Amino acid sequence: MTYYAPTLLWITEWGIWENTQSSHLYYRLRQSYGDQRLLWEAPGHLFLGYEAEDLASYLQVAMLNGWGGYLLTDADYVNAFFSHDEYIDFFARDESNLEPVRRELLARAR
Repeated sequence: MTYYAPTLLWITEWGIWENTQSSHLYYRLRQSYGDQRLLWEAPGHLFLGYEAEDLASYLQVAMLNGWGGYLLTDADYVNAFFSHDEYIDFFARDESNLEPVRRELLARAR
């Protein structure tokens, strides 16, 4: 499941599981981009197409911290909401765009 176009990672839920989160790693990732702002000051990060690996790293840190938010893709290709309650909802303007996601997730579940 690789998507090579601009994608916004927008964190909307944090601090819910205060005792299990470690925001230090998240801020180190931000600093690697030269961004010194706090999460509440800039809850979103726009990743360009060639930054897919960086997006994956940020997303992993967010999910490990029990945060929630959105992945919003260019032209609503396939978007996702991930919750602090440990689930992900995928949605798209064109329903047929979700089929490759379904196939990939089913293949990984087997």
